Amino acid sequence: MSTEDTIQQGTYLQELFIKKSSIGQKAMIDARGYSNDEYLDAIRNYPEFWSSIRENTNKVNNYSKELEEGIEDLRAVYPDLKDSKIYFTIGALRSGGTTMDSLVLIGSEIALADKTTPSFELPEQLSHLVPYFENNPKENIIFLNIHEYVHTQQKTTIGKTLLAQTLIEGVAEFAGTRALETDSPNPQIKFGKEHNERIKTEFSKEMFSPYLQNWIWNSPNNKFGMRDLAYYVGYAICEKYYHQEPNKELAIKKMMELDFDNEMELIEFVNYSKYFGQPLENYKKRFEESRPKVTKVEPFNERQEDINPDVESLTIHFSDAMDTRFRNFEIGPLGKEHLIRFKEFHGFSEDKTALHFNIEPLEAAKTYQIIVGSGFRNSQGIPLKPYLIEFTTIKPSTSDSN
Repeated sequence: MSTEDTIQQGTYLQELFIKKSSIGQKAMIDARGYSNDEYLDAIRNYPEFWSSIRENTNKVNNYSKELEEGIEDLRAVYPDLKDSKIYFTIGALRSGGTTMDSLVLIGSEIALADKTTPSFELPEQLSHLVPYFENNPKENIIFLNIHEYVHTQQKTTIGKTLLAQTLIEGVAEFAGTRALETDSPNPQIKFGKEHNERIKTEFSKEMFSPYLQNWIWNSPNNKFGMRDLAYYVGYAICEKYYHQEPNKELAIKKMMELDFDNEMELIEFVNYSKYFGQPLENYKKRFEESRPKVTKVEPFNERQEDINPDVESLTIHFSDAMDTRFRNFEIGPLGKEHLIRFKEFHGFSEDKTALHFNIEPLEAAKTYQIIVGSGFRNSQGIPLKPYLIEFTTIKPSTSDSN
């Protein structure tokens, strides 16, 4: 059944796919925010890809026995394993695997590809799939499922810091290797072992940052030429922890039950592993010291009184060259009634150390605030130390009021 009518195509998608979706398929759509238009664009633009992948996706039932055995292998190393359901779904090429609550959701169009899968139709933003397909992902489908199954057991799958997210992925990767008694098939692990010291040094500078873009779900266009190296760091920490702990079952239990929102628990876990050369407290102190700062705000500084309400513009000066893609302002403690409101941004200075903008007219005898937030980052991706701009305008003089 086919048609060139775009409206009819949308109807077919809705009636034959969306409405007939399984619980897992609907969960994948929700988890990744796939829209009907995104599916339609993928179907129209990559016909050779979809035609080639169909043979593999039609064979998913062939994996049932191996998957059951893999889950039991995981239960053998972690007896408290809770049951989860696995769904093979079809996405629009944005996820090979994820989870939602107790559901394992496999993006079959990615996870069941292999080196024969044509990728010539894929656009630049999907170019990372080319080497992934070359690695024959369908041969590693059991490992992927066990990795994702571990995520269904964790207290959270979204970390507040790079370190937390790294351990979330590292635990899933390492537990998979222990359960299946195999090496990780993911190239990040082999690459990481070959470049461990350099990776460790660079990672230690950012691990307490809330931003992940240099280490996870990124592109290979970075200083290492390999994407997702946080998977390796997390794996390596878990491996070291496992070797340090005499009771191996207890080691796996500790990993599986880590509270990734509890920074002190994570620090204790990593310190015990001895992966880093120093206690993590030292690295955290260095991280805080490395964060860029606001050095001054023209035409005044941090807290000023008796400011003329005729001020029309502000210039924020930073200690470092900043990444001009990111800005972040927040309402101050006095609330939105006291917020400095922007009129026009003029952008960053040529050296990226200053940001200039015009502000809306100020009232007399009023305190104004705005927080320059940690969403600002320097050129290395290190977040700004938040800074409160606060000032009070002068009262009008008696002569002015007359």
